[in-house]
Amino acid sequence: MEILELIKKPWPWYVAGPLIGLTVPILLLLGNKSFGISSSLKHICAAVIPANISFFKYDWKKESWNLFFVAGITIGGFLANFFLANPNAIVISESTQNTLSAFGITDFSGLMPMDIFSTVNIFSAKGFIFFVLGGFLVGFGTRYAGGCTSGHAIMGLSNLQWPSLVATISFMIGGFACTHLLLPFLLKLAQ
Repeated sequence: MEILELIKKPWPWYVAGPLIGLTVPILLLLGNKSFGISSSLKHICAAVIPANISFFKYDWKKESWNLFFVAGITIGGFLANFFLANPNAIVISESTQNTLSAFGITDFSGLMPMDIFSTVNIFSAKGFIFFVLGGFLVGFGTRYAGGCTSGHAIMGLSNLQWPSLVATISFMIGGFACTHLLLPFLLKLAQ
């Protein structure tokens, strides 16, 4: 029972960080594999889209381990959400709560604010902005950067790849700019 309680609690950065970091050498040592999530979408498209597109013409079966990895993440996320949920409230600073409350976000009970990410908002202007436009921008940015944040920041930096350093710095600058400049504008627009 103690192990289950340990799993339910958030782990400190000094435990979770090294565990994530150990993924890189384990993947490299066990099979010369690179960590990344966004490439799985390419593999899925190559497997199920019978189009004559050169981008999807490769032996995706050699990368099928990545699809199992992503399936494991999905199943793990499902199990964690429904069976191992942390009963404690999400800790958000008071200043962040006040700032978000000014934009109409008042539900801080989960990892994602239900004021934005609820099924009610899918067909609204707010839903279009955050789901459709946001999803397109994330997908475009991932393809343009040649990988996702986890691939560049975890795998690329550990391999001392200069493009991954540039991509990670760009992700951070973009995240700060969106949080402080774009998000307040979008939340006011969507009210």
